[in-house]
Amino acid sequence: MSTHDAMNEERDILRNWFVTGMVFVLPIIALSASGSVNIGVGWRTAIWAASFSTMGIGCIVNALRCGRVHCYLTGPFFLAMAAFTVLYGLGVVHLGAFGWSRISLVALAGAVLLCCLPECLLGRYRRSLR
Repeated sequence: MSTHDAMNEERDILRNWFVTGMVFVLPIIALSASGSVNIGVGWRTAIWAASFSTMGIGCIVNALRCGRVHCYLTGPFFLAMAAFTVLYGLGVVHLGAFGWSRISLVALAGAVLLCCLPECLLGRYRRSLR
């Protein structure tokens, strides 16, 4: 591991279990729990938009803090998922009877793909230009 990578790893919020839990694990639990019970479209929309937004902002902050490669992609992706969720919840976008399931599938597949593939190809941290 290079000195640069070691410095970036120290600043990576994913190393802090409490922050990781608050920014990523709790939103995932909220998404899962609210997706499996009948709470109404309004509540589901609010919970999913807040959860995706929290994860998106967390990723963007982490990308800026430490240069974590996948965070540059997952941050905007989760924010786009939050916006799409709001549009679906408001009835602007129509996805049929299984719309929430489709959003879940896209979110899961996108998160896995965007977390793994970029770091396999480009490394864990972006090199500093300074």
